[in-house]
Amino acid sequence: MQQFDIKLYQSKSKKNWNTFLSDSNQQTFLFLRDFMDYHSDRFQDFSLMIYEEDELMALLPANRVGDAVYSHQGLTYGGLIYKSRLKSQEVINILKTVLEFLDENGIKTLLIKELPFVFLGNQTNNLLAYLCFKLKAQLQRMDMHSTLELKFKSYNRSRKNGYKRGLKNNLTVRETDDFESFWNEILIPNLDDRHDVKPVHSLEEIQLLKSRFPNKIRQFNVYLKDKIVAGTTIFETKHVAHSQYISGNADKNTLGSLDFLHHYLLEDVFTDKMYFNFGISNEDNGQHINEGLQYWKEGFGARSITQGFYMINTANHKLLENLYV
Repeated sequence: MQQFDIKLYQSKSKKNWNTFLSDSNQQTFLFLRDFMDYHSDRFQDFSLMIYEEDELMALLPANRVGDAVYSHQGLTYGGLIYKSRLKSQEVINILKTVLEFLDENGIKTLLIKELPFVFLGNQTNNLLAYLCFKLKAQLQRMDMHSTLELKFKSYNRSRKNGYKRGLKNNLTVRETDDFESFWNEILIPNLDDRHDVKPVHSLEEIQLLKSRFPNKIRQFNVYLKDKIVAGTTIFETKHVAHSQYISGNADKNTLGSLDFLHHYLLEDVFTDKMYFNFGISNEDNGQHINEGLQYWKEGFGARSITQGFYMINTANHKLLENLYV
């Protein structure tokens, strides 16, 4: 078996970490250190860098809580990131080495949020589900993302009528660097009223991230005359436009504001993308689906893809021995 060395990430390795991502099996900016570290005060970083001799072969963005390592609690998705050229056997050997390292250092469990396949770009070598099966991992949660392959977009009657109401009401959509009005007038009141929660990112945090990733984080607001009535925050990656937040005021159905907004995004802004990801409609840690929300997303032609949350016993690294016959 190949021999790998594992090192804990240190800030002096930031450039090597970020450079590696451009030649890896993922296509998202969320693993760049300028994104990961914005909330470093809330998490004990335990990110790993895996080397073969002096060549960096893989990364594991992670944080530690007691005797558990998560990949990563501050990110929407995670898992092992590795060179795009690697074959399956090399990936298996890397994960086995990572689990051995964790086991030897008193870490009992590794918890992984699966990276949905749309963020893999043209990379198809994704072994996670199989390896979790072999490692007897526990499936703790399963979410469904409503994802639209843009070449197959279609609008049902409700979405078409909503767009027409937006036209009739003379709504306008503008891209803006002003997150404050959307956060304070639309998003925060809606989340508080409906779910008694706050956005994952505070206004100050999303403004900071926008300053670090001005072309990757984009805000689109809908206005009736000059008053904001709806908006969405988009995280843009190479192949995917992902709606991090979508929200409208109490008149959104009467005005057609969200239908009008997304017609504009799908027809005018993100036509060069492979996918538009509306995010999940799950509630209660994946146990239930918000029927109305999923119906609205599927009205544009979106369909469901899954994202698993797995817990691996690190001592089970032995189950990856003698895998090949």
